[in-house]
Amino acid sequence: MTVKEYLASKKEALIEDLRTLVEIDSVRTPAKPDMPFGEGGAKALAAAKTLLAAHGYAAKNYENYAVEADLGASPSLMLLAHLDVVPVGDGWTKPPFALTREGDLLFGRGSTDDKGPAVACIYAMDACRALYGEPKTGVRLVLGSGEETGSEDMEHYFSLRPTLEYTLSPDAEYPLINIEKGRFAPLFTKTAANEGAPRMVRFAGGVTQNIVPGKASAEVEGLSPEEVRPFAEAAEKDLGVRFTLTGIPGGCGILCMGATAHASTPEKGVNAQTALIKLLLTLPLAENETVETLRALSILFPHGVTDGSPIGFDMRDHSGALTLNFGVMSFENGAFACGADMRCPVCADGLDLAAMFAAAVGRYGFVPAGDTRHTKAHCVPAESPLVKACLAEYERCTGQKGECVAIGGGTYVHEIEGGVAFGVEFPGRDYRIHGADEYADLDEMLLTAEMYAGVIRRLCYGE
Repeated sequence: MTVKEYLASKKEALIEDLRTLVEIDSVRTPAKPDMPFGEGGAKALAAAKTLLAAHGYAAKNYENYAVEADLGASPSLMLLAHLDVVPVGDGWTKPPFALTREGDLLFGRGSTDDKGPAVACIYAMDACRALYGEPKTGVRLVLGSGEETGSEDMEHYFSLRPTLEYTLSPDAEYPLINIEKGRFAPLFTKTAANEGAPRMVRFAGGVTQNIVPGKASAEVEGLSPEEVRPFAEAAEKDLGVRFTLTGIPGGCGILCMGATAHASTPEKGVNAQTALIKLLLTLPLAENETVETLRALSILFPHGVTDGSPIGFDMRDHSGALTLNFGVMSFENGAFACGADMRCPVCADGLDLAAMFAAAVGRYGFVPAGDTRHTKAHCVPAESPLVKACLAEYERCTGQKGECVAIGGGTYVHEIEGGVAFGVEFPGRDYRIHGADEYADLDEMLLTAEMYAGVIRRLCYGE
C-alpha cells in the first residue's frame, strides 16, 4: 500500500477529526487560572490530546500552552501547527464553528489556518508508522494555542522543551518559505505650536503599524466644506483615494478612504493617511509649526512611496527589498504621535536601524518613542536537508517546480533556528483565511499529509 492509498482509506476519519477541532471556539479570551489563552484555547488542546491518544500517541499538555506527541525516540524533526483561531468577524454564510462539507470543500474557522493542517500532520505520522514502522530518529508534533496573538505559546513551550534539528510548519504557503524578513517598527513623536487660522486641529490615521491605513480623518478650523471641496476633488484624481467632507462647528471634517493591505506588502494598499496629509498641505492653512511638521512627514513618507528611500532605508538583497508602511499618526492639542513598520532584508541585520531612523526623523524634530528593537531576519539555507526534502516531495507529489520563497511577513517558525514553513496554501487559491467562510480543500489536505509523510520518511527513516 502506498501513502496515497493509506490516506485515501482514512479520508472520512480525517474529516471527523477535523470536525472535532473546528467545533471548538478557540479564539483567545482573557486568561484564567491554568488557561493562559482562555477557555477556548485550553479546550482545543484538551481535545487534541484526546484525539492523539485515540491515534495511539502518548501526548503531553504543557500548561495549556501546547500539546506534544512523539512518533519514535530521539526526535530530530518537529511538526509545528496551532489550534487557536482569529475572531469570526462578519459575512459568514455558514456556521463558523461547525464543519460544513460541500463536495470536497470543508468550511469552518481554522479549517485551513491551522486546525486542518494539524490534522494532516497527525495522519502523515500515522501513515509512516503504519507503512514503515518506527523511525530511526523520531518525529515530534507540537500543537500550540497562541500563534494568532504573537506566539507566546512557543515562547513558553521552548522555555520548557528543546528545539530540534529541523522544524516544519504547515502555516503558510507552498512551495516553501525559507526566508522571512526582519521587522523594525519604530514609534516617534513631536510637539508643535498651532497658532493662527485656518488650522488643522485634529488628525486620526491608522490604529496599528502593521496595516496600511485605509481610513484617515482630520478636522480643520476656519475653512468650510465648500472651501475645501475644490482642493479635495483635485486631490482625489491624483492620489487614488476618496474624500468625504462634513460641516463641523467652525470648520470642516475630512474623511479619507484608501485601501488597506498588510505592512509586509504596502504597495498593495492605498495609504489614506499619507494622502490626507498631502491634501492638507494644499489647503490655505496658516503657516505654523504644525504645518511645518505635516510638510516634514510628507517628505519623510511621501504618498505612494513604500521602499524607505526618503529616509535612507532603501536596501535590497536576495531576500528582497525593504518595505515601509507609515501606519499610524494622530494629532491633537499640539502633539503628534506616529508609527512606521519596516520589513527588512537580511542585509539589514548588521545595521543599527534605531540610530539610522532617529537621525532621519530627528532632522525634523521628531523623537523616537517606545520599543525600538529590530527583529532580525529568519533565514534557512536552501542547501538544508529539510529544505531539500520538502521541495523534493513538493515536486514529486504535485508535478510543479519547487522553489524557495522569501516573504515580508512572519510565520510560526520565525524565532526557531532551522525552521521553515511548508504549505498549506497552494499558489493562486484564496482560502479566505481570517475572513468569512474560511475553507479547506479535502484533496489538498490529503496531498499535504502525503508530502509531510514523504519528508518524514526522507529525514527520519533515512530513505
